[in-house]
Amino acid sequence: MSRLHRNLAASIAAPIRRWVLDAFPRGQSGIEYDVPLGDPGLFGPDSVTWRVHAEFPGMLAGGLCALMLQVLHPRALAGVYEHSSFRDDLVGRLRRTTAFVAGTTYAPRVEAEKLIARVDAIHARVRGVLADGSAYAADDPELLTWVHVTEAYGFLEGCRRYCRDMSEAMIDRYYDEARRVAEALGARDVPASQAQVHAYFEHVRPQLRVDARSREVLAVLGAIRLPVPMAGVSRDLFLGAGAALLPAWACELLGRTPLQRMGDSAAARALHALAPLFRAALPDGVAPRACRRVGMEPEILNEWPVQSAADTP
Repeated sequence: MSRLHRNLAASIAAPIRRWVLDAFPRGQSGIEYDVPLGDPGLFGPDSVTWRVHAEFPGMLAGGLCALMLQVLHPRALAGVYEHSSFRDDLVGRLRRTTAFVAGTTYAPRVEAEKLIARVDAIHARVRGVLADGSAYAADDPELLTWVHVTEAYGFLEGCRRYCRDMSEAMIDRYYDEARRVAEALGARDVPASQAQVHAYFEHVRPQLRVDARSREVLAVLGAIRLPVPMAGVSRDLFLGAGAALLPAWACELLGRTPLQRMGDSAAARALHALAPLFRAALPDGVAPRACRRVGMEPEILNEWPVQSAADTP
């Protein structure tokens, strides 16, 4: 790369870095990432998960995609609608979710287990009854599986669509790895491959719907304003890119119009173009810190792990 190109990339990466750190400030979670030395955490440097979760644009767009999917499930929606501060503190909710995913991915095992125990305790208090008289609970294994699958799907699709190509073997390996956290929280029968995820969605689809509550949550999400420059533009970029990751059946259920889908496609193209700049702007996040904790250089994350015999068809 020429000096001109390096200087141009640096000039663009600097405001991107400022945007990310304003939206998701560092050092507020209290999670320890640097010690004990040698501790690989729940996944370790040979995992696909460390690579997928290191891609900020894919993770943010994928997380928003997951939220759009989650509100389609009546019991998941009830938990959010009746037991969360999404109306008044959606930014805080996004930050807390981001901290949980980062911590369970990259922190040492004891730290990751503390996070899981904390969320498990919160889930135990979230209970209620739907309008039809059926009960729901956040620690219901089936509901935990739904939340996990939507997140894993979103993160994976965000990575492969916007950040880096993935082989079928790496895709399946990611789904197989990522279920560790869901199972630790109590999820059961968690899909472990792309084919199983697609089959799972087909199985759950008859339970899904859009109603006044889901539309209200989506409206709040659509109006979110992170404390960053050009808040509306960046919101529309990531929400559009998140919507572009939705399965076709979810787009239809959500009633996304042809005009909205055109906007989603434009946002997806823009985010794909910007993804390398995000990587250049964030060379010092928790993923590089985790690499150094286990005695590895962060550059190892630029390559997919060695394919094992089990990954070979």
